[in-house]
Amino acid sequence: MELRNAARSSALDTLAQVCLKLAAASLIALAGVQGWQVFARYVLNAPPSWTEPFSLLLMNVTMFLGAAAGVHTEAHFGFFIAVESAPAKLRRVLKAISRVVIASIGALIAVWGAVLVRDGWDINVAGAPLSQGLSYVPLVAGGSMIVLFSLGGLVRAADGEADTEQK
Repeated sequence: MELRNAARSSALDTLAQVCLKLAAASLIALAGVQGWQVFARYVLNAPPSWTEPFSLLLMNVTMFLGAAAGVHTEAHFGFFIAVESAPAKLRRVLKAISRVVIASIGALIAVWGAVLVRDGWDINVAGAPLSQGLSYVPLVAGGSMIVLFSLGGLVRAADGEADTEQK
C-alpha cells in the first residue's frame, strides 16, 4: 500500500514539474514573441500579424499549466486564515471541501474548453496559420490537470500524507 501511495505521489509530482516547466518555457517564449513584436513594429516599421494569436496561445499555456502546478503544491488562492485557525478535524473537512470545489472548477474549465476547441477548430485565426480551437487546448489540458491534482490531494489527505498537523 505504501509503495503504491509513493508511486502515485511521485507520478503526480513529476507531472506537476512537467506542467511547471512547460508553463515557464511558454512564458519565456511569450516574452520573445512580444519582444519581436515591439522590435518589428518600432524598429523595422513592419509589425507581424502572427504575434497576437501566438501570444494568446502562449499566455493560455502559461496560465493554465501554471495554475495546475499551483493546485498540486497548494499554492493557489484560498481562505487560509479561516482554514488554518479552525480545529484539526474541521480543518481537514474544509480542505477537502476546497479540493472538491477546485476539482469541480477544473472540470468545468476542461469541459467548456473542449467545447471551445471543437467549435473553433475549423476556424482559422486572422494573421496566423493557426486554428482558433488551438488557443483553447491549454484550457482542456490545464483544467484536466487541476482535476487530477485536486483529486490527488484528496487521496493524499485520506491516506494521511498531506495534512500534517502542527497543533
